Amino acid sequence: MNAAKPSLRRSPPDVRRFRLLDDAEHQASIDRMLNGWDRRSDLWVFGYGSLVWRPEFEHLESRMAHIHGYHRALCLWSRVNRGTPEVPGLVFGLDAGGSCQGRAYRIAAGRVPPVMAALWRREMPSGAYIPRWVACRTPEGPIRALVFTMDRAADGYVPGLSVDQIVPIVRQGHGRYGPCTEYVLQTAQALEAAGIHDRKLRAIARAVAADHASA
Repeated sequence: MNAAKPSLRRSPPDVRRFRLLDDAEHQASIDRMLNGWDRRSDLWVFGYGSLVWRPEFEHLESRMAHIHGYHRALCLWSRVNRGTPEVPGLVFGLDAGGSCQGRAYRIAAGRVPPVMAALWRREMPSGAYIPRWVACRTPEGPIRALVFTMDRAADGYVPGLSVDQIVPIVRQGHGRYGPCTEYVLQTAQALEAAGIHDRKLRAIARAVAADHASA
């Protein structure tokens, strides 16, 4: 007799409530964020998920970086990048509490406006993150970086999923950037290659890989 599939702690949001931010909303969000930048200095961006292995923007330097107060978690329904509103996947968010290791990228001051426009289209399609300035520790010294943190008020926020709940969601998701399985496995591989040890992600990646191989 087959074991019952684990039930989700929370169902995906109502597809009728989902909407993408328009260009004007993106620009307003960027403008608010850049109020904390002097417009002369290079700007740092902290990556903790796919930005570790696919930053997609020009940068002058990258460093290993560590932040406190947030941790990496697959806690956001992905209804664009790695899923659809009808069949969502999951993507990482920086949820409150703990700490997180990732990679920081230094963007030349003159390249900040176009890089931010592209980064907002990628990271903020529905505005589920709250961009913040966060202190980062790096081997070369402290920096202040732009970080996309999880908005716990967003309807896509789904905290506390177990590995058994995460795997079937990851396996079903496929969005404009490809399958959710690729996203999770490549992030896990990139972190391991960088010497970043995330035990829960490692367990998720192993389960996703095993489930994918047996399909």
